[in-house]
Amino acid sequence: MIERYTLPEMAAVWSADHKTDKWLQVELLVCEGWAREGVIPADALEKIRKASYNAERMQEIEKETHHDVISFLRSIQEQLGPEGRFIHLGLTSSDVVDTGLAAQIKEAGQLLTVALAKLVDALGEAARKYKYTLQAGRSHGIHAEPITFGLKLALWMNELQRHQKRLADALEQVTVGKISGAVGTHATMPPHIEEFVCQQMGLSVEPISSQVVQRDRHAHFMSELALIGSSLEKMAQEIRHLQRTELSEAFEPFGSGQQGSSAMPHKRNPELCERICGLARVLRGFAVTAMENVALWHERDISHSSTERIIIPDGCTLLHYMLHVFTQVIEGLQVDEERMKANLNMTGGLVFSQRILLALIDKGVGRQEAYKMVQRNAKKVWALASQGPVQGPALLDALSSDPEVTTHLSRSELEELTSTDFYTKYIDTSFKRVGLD
Repeated sequence: MIERYTLPEMAAVWSADHKTDKWLQVELLVCEGWAREGVIPADALEKIRKASYNAERMQEIEKETHHDVISFLRSIQEQLGPEGRFIHLGLTSSDVVDTGLAAQIKEAGQLLTVALAKLVDALGEAARKYKYTLQAGRSHGIHAEPITFGLKLALWMNELQRHQKRLADALEQVTVGKISGAVGTHATMPPHIEEFVCQQMGLSVEPISSQVVQRDRHAHFMSELALIGSSLEKMAQEIRHLQRTELSEAFEPFGSGQQGSSAMPHKRNPELCERICGLARVLRGFAVTAMENVALWHERDISHSSTERIIIPDGCTLLHYMLHVFTQVIEGLQVDEERMKANLNMTGGLVFSQRILLALIDKGVGRQEAYKMVQRNAKKVWALASQGPVQGPALLDALSSDPEVTTHLSRSELEELTSTDFYTKYIDTSFKRVGLD
């Protein structure tokens, strides 16, 4: 991944040196396992424990061999004497590569888990802060009924709580090692050595493998990364909408020296949230590639290998970055509570139409008849909107002038039906359900 979207701690996990360090760890642990079997003499094991690879020499050898694992092995064996023959004993390349990859994914997963938890906490704090901040709920982009901004944020937090469970499950599924030989039969590698190596590396054991760990595991993991990215996109897109000039209800952070446009000095663009939305598209593409990697020829081919060198490191790196950026957005979110209130009131009370409808039904009016009563008066209010925000309780005034309505509801009853307290009475229940007591 390009440096622009890479944080240093994740870059360290996916560096070329760290990958090769994991390969070396696998090789040395296998030697330890063979020594426990009496296959490798103690004096040879002492020399093997000090073995290392040479990255520059690996590159030179690979120009000849066109095989990175062979180049890695030769660079080690060149530094050893006769004991070099024990390196890679009974192994196939995928034993080393897949097990090392699982170890890297585990480290990357720990970083993702921490970053996701931090965002969940940030959303929880923001939800509490704006728990009773009234806002127009919108469906199809049109004013619906009053909600609170805190309820919206609590909903986002709860969605990410589900992702915490999914991510943990995906990591459990993908962090498995495989030390079972060329086609997974253990013919050249006893299962208990595989178990020893995986236990030492903090990995589970693939119960049955071919020459590779089965790629449904990686597809599951990559799909979860894409799902988290899609949720972040949904949240970032909402902030983008709320920052539009016509709404101006919530704004992502904007530094004192920041500039939004090279041409228009007044611009304050939601560029962080737009970045989140764009990068989510990349993650979804990675998930598709991971699914296509599931179907390999017979016991394996390496059509998955080239893609995984890109999608797994880059997918982890991108999501880690996106979580970091969106946490900054939430922690620095600027909310205009007065504008939210003004926007809620800009349609002259239309947001209360359902409650009035239900009140008429409660008075014995048929549903369709009651609907038409409220709708025809709502249309009168909509007609005023071309002149700008509707002033005052326009719907209430229209309904109070409709004899068919006032036969069932008095002006004072209608006024009571336009209280926003009605819409916040169960906010506490929702917050308790998601752990925001």
